[in-house]
Amino acid sequence: MIAYIQGAITFKSPTYIVVETGGIGYHINISLNTYAQIEKADSVKILTHLHIKEDSHTLYGFAEETERSLFILLLSVSGIGPNTARILLSSMTAGEVRAAILSENVPAFKKVKGVGPKTAKRIILDLKDKILKDSGDIPLAIAPQNNTLRDEALSALVALGFAKIQVQKVLNQILKEHTGISSVEELIKLALKQLS
Repeated sequence: MIAYIQGAITFKSPTYIVVETGGIGYHINISLNTYAQIEKADSVKILTHLHIKEDSHTLYGFAEETERSLFILLLSVSGIGPNTARILLSSMTAGEVRAAILSENVPAFKKVKGVGPKTAKRIILDLKDKILKDSGDIPLAIAPQNNTLRDEALSALVALGFAKIQVQKVLNQILKEHTGISSVEELIKLALKQLS
């Protein structure tokens, strides 16, 4: 297994890069999210996954470990190959994929090319427990100013004895529906109504 490749980027496109190291150029398939992170770089240390089939050995590259581990998890789902997993991770960030799995958000997956309702349900069914076991956390793509409010409200509500995962779901929903929340108190009051 090749854990990572470090070297100069000799070719770069939104779908793959060529990294030269030790006089060898490695063709590495990437997602759009990884491309966005390395777009301006001339050299890179890219985490890799080598996918082996009887007729090909293909390298996939990732800017972050969260994306690589999620890619490998997606490959474990029946009917999901490396190309579908890469399209998923190009359409959504790793955090958004994890959040969609944990909140059982089938419509989020159906927006991705090549993923129908059956595949979306299979992804959720196969991976929800694995992701909960890995992290016990629900990431969510929310506005940065809301992250602090969310974290403070989460700490307060967990201290009051509510289950962390239940609190996270409620806070995520509130922040999605009420974009104008400006204080922790307001967020906690709204959450308490739903948690009680």
